[in-house]
Amino acid sequence: MEGSAAANLNAYQQQELMKNMEQMQMKDSLSMYTKLVDRCFGGCVTSFRSKTLDKSEISCVENCASRYLKMTQRVGLRFAEHQAMQQKRAADAMAAAAGGGKS
Repeated sequence: MEGSAAANLNAYQQQELMKNMEQMQMKDSLSMYTKLVDRCFGGCVTSFRSKTLDKSEISCVENCASRYLKMTQRVGLRFAEHQAMQQKRAADAMAAAAGGGKS
């Protein structure tokens, strides 16, 4: 767990926090999967005359899924970078305030 606030929680509260975080992650994963299926299947599968996908539909779904996952990964990395930068700025501001602005 990150952050001093989480470290100050008692064992039960930490356990509940972890449980809630796991539930949120599961919900996010299911949401991402649903969006991926909706976008790629909906955009690539055009005919329902056969039980199987044709070669162009398979290729389209594979490319779409690959691009979607790469985009999701990239957004996640950018978000993590942004959060780290914000935390550093906050820590620097707190340090400056605690030091009375002395360098």
